[in-house]
Amino acid sequence: MRPKFRVTHFTLVILLSAMWMAQAQDTKTPYPGMAPLDQYLMARNAEIALARSAAPASIAQDAEVMVLGRHAYETAVKGKSGFVCMVERSWTAGNDDPDFWNPKIRSPICFNPAAARSYLPLTIKKTELVLAGRSKAQMFEDLDAAFHQKKLPGMESGAMCYMMSKQGYLNDRDGHWHPHLMFFAPLTDTAAWGANLPGSPLIGAKDPEDRLTIFLIPVAKWSDGTPASI
Repeated sequence: MRPKFRVTHFTLVILLSAMWMAQAQDTKTPYPGMAPLDQYLMARNAEIALARSAAPASIAQDAEVMVLGRHAYETAVKGKSGFVCMVERSWTAGNDDPDFWNPKIRSPICFNPAAARSYLPLTIKKTELVLAGRSKAQMFEDLDAAFHQKKLPGMESGAMCYMMSKQGYLNDRDGHWHPHLMFFAPLTDTAAWGANLPGSPLIGAKDPEDRLTIFLIPVAKWSDGTPASI
């Protein structure tokens, strides 16, 4: 967001600019450690509905839906399109993001089939490590080892997701921010896509920790079809 944001893939979680990341290093986080697990959990039906709000109904209605359990994400609704919708939590953020342990974070996201195969495993792995009691530092060490051992896939061509929910809470700075699409690619030069250039609608940010580059395009409407103010 050249408004200020970064991918929390968060990841998937939310996109923060490199400038914001530099500022964040000097900001004391209000969330120094993981909160009690119950603060991150949701009622099952409410989480299913929130996950589906990430994308227009024409996409979400046939998607698989995953919800957060006490040990991992679990399939709550089987899909038939290859899309997967879920609500990411705070630990999909970058290592230096002050919202990394923020229990208020709810980031509805719906992956297309390519992202479900190549990006989703990263979110699932992060979640399993955190819920197993690994610290933030240990989680990133384990992920680094998993990448080196090729236990996590590289990004597939065409991997992308929808983040168009007006009900989400992406971080304490921006709330639900603005509806947008995100595209995932291996680490690459953002300028090669025309990202972050004057007049370009495309925002790009490298994420070396997750071995990828994320490109973001704001869109004009929320997933329910209502206009989004800029």
